[in-house]
Amino acid sequence: MKEKEAMEFLAQAGSLGIVPGLETVRELCRRLGNPQKELRFIHLAGTNGKGSVSAYLAAVLKCAGYRVGRYFSPAISQYREIIQVNDRSIPVKAFCKGLEQIREVCAQMTAQGYAHPTVFEMETVLGFLYFREKQCDIVVLETGMGGLLDATNVVEHTVAAVLTSISMDHMGFLGKSLKEIAAQKAGILKAARPVICGQQPPEAMEVIAAKAAELGCPLLYAGPGKISHVHFGLKRQRFDYGTLRGLEIALAGPCQVENAALAVETLLELQRQGYAISEEALYKGLAEAVWPGRFSILGEKPYFIADGAHNADAAKRLAQSLTFYFTNKRIVYIIGVLRDKAYEEILSATHSLADQIITVTPPDNKRALTAYELAGEVAKVHPNVTAADSLEEAVEMAYLLAGKEDVIVAFGSLSYLGRLMEIVSRRNERCREGRSASARK
Repeated sequence: MKEKEAMEFLAQAGSLGIVPGLETVRELCRRLGNPQKELRFIHLAGTNGKGSVSAYLAAVLKCAGYRVGRYFSPAISQYREIIQVNDRSIPVKAFCKGLEQIREVCAQMTAQGYAHPTVFEMETVLGFLYFREKQCDIVVLETGMGGLLDATNVVEHTVAAVLTSISMDHMGFLGKSLKEIAAQKAGILKAARPVICGQQPPEAMEVIAAKAAELGCPLLYAGPGKISHVHFGLKRQRFDYGTLRGLEIALAGPCQVENAALAVETLLELQRQGYAISEEALYKGLAEAVWPGRFSILGEKPYFIADGAHNADAAKRLAQSLTFYFTNKRIVYIIGVLRDKAYEEILSATHSLADQIITVTPPDNKRALTAYELAGEVAKVHPNVTAADSLEEAVEMAYLLAGKEDVIVAFGSLSYLGRLMEIVSRRNERCREGRSASARK
């Protein structure tokens, strides 16, 4: 199987959509030798913050000398990046070999009356196969959606379950109330295994605490009371956590201090379990962790920020960050969203900070809300909106509208941010080459 063939196979399976449940993925794992049973996991669930927390965890564990698998979704820049070992994406050869095995098993399953595994189920099992092959010491594993019925929840050997911020999202699958959604997220808890919990709304915390008590899980909190002496910044941020002084992170945004604290609390629990994580590795890994598309600075003069705020809670956090860092600055938005997201709430949380808004259609996504449809929604709450025909046009338009002291912010669906970041990077490179040529003259 070649890479093009592998991608075509996944695209065909994409028509199956999202099918919560574990029966099919369990059967797929069984027929492939249950690779997940030979691995140890830090399992993460939550609405926002999973990617950032897992980036901190993976970076520190790598610095501590462990071979670390990491699985997340969606991809930002390149499809294969969702499966990584020590920051390296699964190679094309291993990607194609694993999917060929999976395709053969899927054919056997459907011939025997089983449902065909979904794309997410196949990606998850491909990750397990690759992590087993690479003999990973530990895998940082993110749920795709929910937890209880998420394909990743076939894992058994969880060294820690981590619950990031829980809010309203995927209501069509997870429930109409915060309690129902929290119950799905808390479905990743395993009997007597520790749970590390970030800041939660009271309704969610009530559900988590009850589930932890039912299963006999030690429940640890990464609460604001342990965070002190915070020095916020766009390029570096520092804070104390308990007795740890001067921890530093490169990810921007006030919420990133909370995310880093959740990772630190998890790593301290791993230390108690016997994992050799030195203080030096802890400091170094936190400082080196990167996670593109989360309040990422793509350029300066004007500042160009990219952020994957794709639900109401994330949009509120983005608005807080913009108010915190760019008070009294003129701001130009580029927004692209998916049709099944609460885009009215996203706009409600963010529109008042923008001077101009440009809408885009996330490319190659059947769930995308078109730029023109989104512009119609924006026009209900903001007078200055333009629909762009392409991401390239949106970037050029934003630069024309923004002066050097202004701010451009691209946000919404992660499905378009990777391509937009590439466009901005190429534009920045052309500008640098132009300046260098002028200087030589």
